[in-house]
Order: sequence, then C-alpha cells, then structure tokens
Amino acid sequence: MTLPVRHRPGSLLERSFPARGRGEPAASGFDDLFERMSRLLETAATTPGTSAWAPAAEMRETDDAYVIEADLPGIERDAIDIEIGERELRITGECKEREREGVLRRSTRRTGRFVYRVLLPADVKADEISASLGEGVLTVTAPKVRAAAPRHIRITES
Repeated sequence: MTLPVRHRPGSLLERSFPARGRGEPAASGFDDLFERMSRLLETAATTPGTSAWAPAAEMRETDDAYVIEADLPGIERDAIDIEIGERELRITGECKEREREGVLRRSTRRTGRFVYRVLLPADVKADEISASLGEGVLTVTAPKVRAAAPRHIRITES
C-alpha cells in the first residue's frame, strides 16, 4: 500500500530553493548548488597538499606528431613551463589573481598553480618539441620518432 506524500510549508527544500510560481524550485538555487558542488569536486580532484588545478586540454595525433592544446586564457608566456621526461609531457605554471577595485561579488575564474600531465603513447623527438601561445591557447607539438623503414637486405656469398 502506498501513502500520499504530504507537503509541509517551510520544509528544507522550500527554504533552500524559493518557489517560482507553481512550486518549482528557482533555477538560481540550483545554479548556486551546482557551482558549490563543482568547486568541491575540483578541490577533491587536486593532489593532496597542493592547490593545483588542471586546465582544459586535448591531445590529437597526426601522422607525424602529437599535438596538445591547453586553454590558458590570460596567462603570460613567462608564467608557463613545459617539461618532457620519458614519455610524460608536463605543463605547469601559475595564474595570478588580478588587482581589483571594489568588492568581488562572484568569480568563477581559476587562480593559483596549475598542472597538466599527459602520457604520450609513443617515443617523441624531445629536442624537436615546439610550443606556441596564441589567443589563450597553448599548443605543444611533439614530433614522433619514425620507426626504421623496412628495407630489403641482400645476402652475399662468403
């Protein structure tokens, strides 16, 4: 047997998300909750003891290289460091908070140290890796090491 659900005025849900007309929670309440949950998950996803965040990035493979593009808007070229070791590419840096006038009411901008690591699927020519920064996107190109081309070996008499 099922029992009817009784609505009590002043419930926790109603206090947390004020009604918009027909008893629907306000979208701004959900937006605020979603933003707080996102910040909590970002904090939990960082390495313990650090406050580093990872920028949005993607890695593509072409015939002769791996291309990594990372979104780093507003970050100066001198504030970014790129390292390669074994097969791991590591992009680190810092996004400094800007000086402002007035009271900051809301911000979703990330500041502080960032770290992006990617394990490359194959060996690359470390001395030929190049990087460029334009329109807030860091592009790192890591040329692949070419495997020896098959060739026919002639057998001679001894």
